[in-house]
Amino acid sequence: MSLRFHEIAESRQRILNPFTEEQLDLLGRILGLRAGMRQLDLACGKGEMLCRWARDHGTSGVGVDISAVFLAAARERVAELGVADRVTLVQGDAAKYEATPGGYDVVSCIGATWIGSGLVGTLALMRRALKPGGLLLVGEPYWTEPPPTEAYAALGVGTGDFVSLEGTLDRIESASFELVEMVLASHEGWDRYEAPHWWAIHDYLRAHPDDPEAAALRDWARSDRRGYFRYGRRYLGWGVFVLREA
Repeated sequence: MSLRFHEIAESRQRILNPFTEEQLDLLGRILGLRAGMRQLDLACGKGEMLCRWARDHGTSGVGVDISAVFLAAARERVAELGVADRVTLVQGDAAKYEATPGGYDVVSCIGATWIGSGLVGTLALMRRALKPGGLLLVGEPYWTEPPPTEAYAALGVGTGDFVSLEGTLDRIESASFELVEMVLASHEGWDRYEAPHWWAIHDYLRAHPDDPEAAALRDWARSDRRGYFRYGRRYLGWGVFVLREA
């Protein structure tokens, strides 16, 4: 999916992953966040994690994302929650962002490990900014059971992109990190992530029938919806994994 289609599909959402608001709040409590802690969020989307945790726990942080559309929504959220003094947003390629080495108590990349060409590469990118003893948060899909071959094309993923939950642990450990906690998405979380895409695209196409990419967007939406029903909801899990350096 193109970035533009991504922006249209997720226009109705604050959290751009299959995570509920309750799970996001739970994760913050699990981490034991406190005032003065600093977070770097790579591919931060609309910045909901940074903004909410700054409000609720007194943390501060930097969010980096390539999408001007998402960052505009993030800036609105910063103002709404009154955290402009604690949250900085940067537009750019998260893979190339030059963070202060060892400058952050928490480094996160939630659902965007494509920035490092996969989980292991993304962990290497994130490690550079992490303080000794700090926490690394990575959001990553995994297969709940081996999918049929046709599921890969239907879901738009490569055969080696994701592995089982245990295989995900293997990849984490191969990068010299230890898994210390996790919060996994539920079917409800997946539904609340996927289903709003369909309405957002439907509304957009009704309002912009002459968009030169209308046919492609409509076809993508139909394919995405069917792929989710046929394969995604059964075979694909997702979670945020909390790591420390081993």
